[in-house]
Amino acid sequence: MSVFPVPAEWTPHRAMWVGWPSHAELWEDDLPAAQDEVEALVRALAGPGREQVRLMVGKAEVLEAARARFADVDGVTVVGGRFGDIWLRDTGPIFGQGSARAAAFRFNGWGGKYELEHDDTVATQIGEASGTPLDRHDFILEGGALDHDGRGTILTTRQCVLNPNRNPDWTEAKAEAALSDALGATRVVWLGDGLLNDHTDGHVDNLARFVGPGMVACPVGWGEDDPNADVYDAAARALTAEGLTVIRIPSPGRIEDEDGEPIPASHMNFLIANGAVIVPTYGDEGAARAACGALATVFSGREIIALPSLAILTGGGSFHCISQQEPE
Repeated sequence: MSVFPVPAEWTPHRAMWVGWPSHAELWEDDLPAAQDEVEALVRALAGPGREQVRLMVGKAEVLEAARARFADVDGVTVVGGRFGDIWLRDTGPIFGQGSARAAAFRFNGWGGKYELEHDDTVATQIGEASGTPLDRHDFILEGGALDHDGRGTILTTRQCVLNPNRNPDWTEAKAEAALSDALGATRVVWLGDGLLNDHTDGHVDNLARFVGPGMVACPVGWGEDDPNADVYDAAARALTAEGLTVIRIPSPGRIEDEDGEPIPASHMNFLIANGAVIVPTYGDEGAARAACGALATVFSGREIIALPSLAILTGGGSFHCISQQEPE
């Protein structure tokens, strides 16, 4: 019997992989703050009754420092590996039911924008470290481009999955056939564009996430100058038209880089863990409280934990982007 479709993220996990910021040449001045934010995430994940965390370190020379940093935390195993950067959601494998098998795909640095050494080997490394056989598929796909309801429905965006910088000949029909073969998809719900200035070309895990069977969380603009308000509303309309129940979650609003350009901050990059939902925040306490309150209405059995992710965001993503779960 096939181990796919992919289980919903809210099903129990036997482990959670997290990438550790390891490369000073990439993170520069943001490295210490990014490490502090990831440490806070790992400690929240490893709380009593929660996750067995597999913390993947991408450089041998920082391995011992990472082990020392978490020596007091039960439930954290520091794993030596090699990666270009920490975005394990995109470079790692996608695990099937019971983590009996996992699907691995080609990776080309988000359409050739960031091709870093070793990123194309991460799926193999995680497969070997977890003892999970890999089913390899000869097309380009990142895990953050998809979200799963556990029943065969996949959310995605045309901007990313149909982008010619991934699989140039893909149409909706070809993509749906590939997702059916690789991940057991029985239905694909297509959204349009993702967030402004998202170098992933619109990963859906910044835009819309399943939070229950037939139920999807999608942002609503926060503040008068939210640069993605129209994108959020278009996604909500498309989801409703597909017969899904839509829960609107306040966005972080307009978050800018040092040059004043909007960056793709999203509360949708929350991570559903055993016993908790970890929500990234970006400095606006009112927006964070509103988002956490909305998520609490659909995750009543889990603790909602808000943690800062501004430094991680300088690398282009947040908590969901740097993690990958192994379902039980």
